[in-house]
Amino acid sequence: MPILALVRHGQSLWNQENRFTGFVDVPLTEQGRNEARKAAEALQDVKFDVAYTSALSRAQQTLAILLETLKQTPPVIRDAALNERHYGDLQGLNKADAAKEFGEKQVHIWRRSYDVPPPNGESLEMTAKRVLPFFDRAIAGDLRQGKNVLVVAHGNSNRSLVMRLDKLSGETVVGLELATGVPLVYEIGADGQVVSKRG
Repeated sequence: MPILALVRHGQSLWNQENRFTGFVDVPLTEQGRNEARKAAEALQDVKFDVAYTSALSRAQQTLAILLETLKQTPPVIRDAALNERHYGDLQGLNKADAAKEFGEKQVHIWRRSYDVPPPNGESLEMTAKRVLPFFDRAIAGDLRQGKNVLVVAHGNSNRSLVMRLDKLSGETVVGLELATGVPLVYEIGADGQVVSKRG
């Protein structure tokens, strides 16, 4: 049965600084690079046939380190459909500063509701509407062919995928925390349904 492994990129500079990142291209920290190597250790038992990542360098760097550590060279597909949620006017702001500027309650709504976007940004629902058609069109097609697939993306793009795979509601998925550099490994049945999950 094919394997689907989801990995959120390693810690980025703005993760470290507690800033909203979104579509801004921010590099990994040294800790983030170490997290990518550690993710590879957790995936040593899987030979990947194809890898997917976003158009953002923190995910691409994580994938490159992970594959180098695994000594694997599958074809890599980069697509902006897997980019992080666009945080709009919050991008670049420290989360504590954003709470002072807009109010703690409002920032919490923007961050933790399913369908309320920040100003000029995306809600998690909008992110899922971008990510899931790409999953259905490309990633699920590879899984149907029996390929082992590695996806290195972002907290919210991966959250959208987990919502589909684990059959979570929008209200439930907003509480899901995905740590940087920690793989979730799914075994996928012929019908596209999850047979097992670890991580």
